[in-house]
Amino acid sequence: MKLLNNTLSIFALGGVNEVGKNMYAIQYEDDIVVIDCGGKFPDESLLGIDLIIPDITYLEENKEKVRALVVTHGHEDHIGGIPYFLRKLNVPIYATRFTLGLIELKLDEHRLKRDTKLVEINSESRIELGKIEASFFRTSHSIPDCLGIVFHTPEGNIVHTGDFKFDLTPENNQHSDIHKMAEIGTNGVLALLSESTNAERSGLTPTEHTVGEHMEEAFMKAKGKIFVSTFASNVNRVQQVVAASIKTNRKIALLGRSMINIVSVAIERGYLNIPDGMLIGSNEVEQLDPGKVTILCTGSQGEPMAALSRLSSGNYRDVSVYPGDTVILAASPIPGNERDVSRIIDNLFQLGAKVIYGSGSTTGMHVSGHGYQEDLKLMLTLMKPTYFIPIHGEFRMLHHHRQLAESIGVENGNTFIIKNGDVVDIQNKAARQTRQIPAGDTYVDGMGVGDVGEIVLRDRKQLSEDGMLVIVITISKGDRKIISGPDTISRGFVYAKNSDDLLKEVNRLTKKAVTDLQKENVRQWNVMKQTIKKSVGQYLFEQTRRRPMILPIIIEI
Repeated sequence: MKLLNNTLSIFALGGVNEVGKNMYAIQYEDDIVVIDCGGKFPDESLLGIDLIIPDITYLEENKEKVRALVVTHGHEDHIGGIPYFLRKLNVPIYATRFTLGLIELKLDEHRLKRDTKLVEINSESRIELGKIEASFFRTSHSIPDCLGIVFHTPEGNIVHTGDFKFDLTPENNQHSDIHKMAEIGTNGVLALLSESTNAERSGLTPTEHTVGEHMEEAFMKAKGKIFVSTFASNVNRVQQVVAASIKTNRKIALLGRSMINIVSVAIERGYLNIPDGMLIGSNEVEQLDPGKVTILCTGSQGEPMAALSRLSSGNYRDVSVYPGDTVILAASPIPGNERDVSRIIDNLFQLGAKVIYGSGSTTGMHVSGHGYQEDLKLMLTLMKPTYFIPIHGEFRMLHHHRQLAESIGVENGNTFIIKNGDVVDIQNKAARQTRQIPAGDTYVDGMGVGDVGEIVLRDRKQLSEDGMLVIVITISKGDRKIISGPDTISRGFVYAKNSDDLLKEVNRLTKKAVTDLQKENVRQWNVMKQTIKKSVGQYLFEQTRRRPMILPIIIEI
């Protein structure tokens, strides 16, 4: 799609009207800069899908214009799609020291690290990307080394906040650079893209500092082993667990691959301080006094194969939860994960554990990394944008964020609530949203990327709900008469031994369909298969009110 000269375009490929798989881009003439490339985990309706990543068709069609991928921070919904992106578009990646460490883990796993240019940046960096220049400002979030981005273009400055909150007492002393934000706003912001995750929640986001106090109190009261489940990337929370363990003279074991990998990166790069000799292997846990052990594990979102889920069902090889142990869920469930988390909590109670769970305000074990309404209003006040584009949230969150923007002075009509694929074009300082580019979900299934679409998912759903019926029939090649069969195989539909009459009628209808077609001298296999499926399918629905997948197999000899 050819743009007019001097047009600045902002478009979303993921992350609006949803929480996850964030990806945005800025384009000025022949230069495109991509911001973040996240992944999103599927819900139970996407059977067999491992990961959802953004559709990058537009970027592939304009690959010669893509100058770089700039990453705001290292959470999965911002970096999870990078290995798949790089297979199509091998462009330089700009990110902070800690974020690069997490990206390198992924590239090592996908064997892409050697061929990828990784460039370390910080809040003082300034990089030229064609006619677009990028500078940065430090923000606070629930992971170290987070940046907001200012894109300096001939049309004006565009700001992308990344994920943020304003925490005046951050655990890692990485304070939000409020003075720099104010300076950016004073110099003029043409458009602001700001995250909307907590736009419905009033007040200011609580400080991380309070979590450490509650954590220490719980550790002092605990008698047996303490299990703490949190996001592996929440290095601040891990450091709080370390501090509480030091005060109560406990060793720490790490369970879960991502926990082990991310803690290793954080220690290596200086973002996490754990005294020598404090970390122990999982095989040493049962050899120590239960009151002297802390276990840090993954699985706070109820993931079936994560460490906490396996512990709750007694399926972890080296470690077990016993009556009197304490389990702390130091993370709130992401919307959609509540049922899985509840199941794990029930299992832990059945094992006799004391479980500390619930919203952060209830237990004090978690605070959000995303700004509440007052944080969002402060960002808007500092930036003073002419145009505002709320991102990173479902529609109701974007709507509330728009109201906040208008309440602090953004002109009515200057806010764009967009969908993935929508483009905001700015020319001569005037913005409009009149066009779209291809956007949507790309499904990762095993080694396959994008080869599973809606038709395959519909078939999987049908198989999961009503099962499958295979009808095998052998026909003579010469006179087209039935030699053997039909033989019917049921999988997930009915139990064959208890359904003799039903399956006999299926065989009779199949034989009748083939015989009738022979009389009409119809020899095409596809016609024969469709006729069998229609006849048998109608009968099965009348008898069972189910629609199994029917697979006729015709063998010609």
